[in-house]
Amino acid sequence: MTDLPKYTLAADTDAGGWVLKRDGAQRAAKRFKTKAEAVDSLGGRFKSTAASVKIQNEDGSIEEERTYPRSKDPRKSKG
Repeated sequence: MTDLPKYTLAADTDAGGWVLKRDGAQRAAKRFKTKAEAVDSLGGRFKSTAASVKIQNEDGSIEEERTYPRSKDPRKSKG
């Protein structure tokens, strides 16, 4: 099994808005004004590239983890 690139979508407390960062990177891959805008863009961003994305709440806790495309999910669960 190939390890997927891992990203985290988190609130940017310094600048406001939300940032998508590849884990271990210093700079954001993409910035968004709202969480809804960020989550909506994930499907298109990873349409041709496989990735695992952790989506955080504003307090930093993990809300959910998504795999793009869905067929690359190592767990064959409904959730």
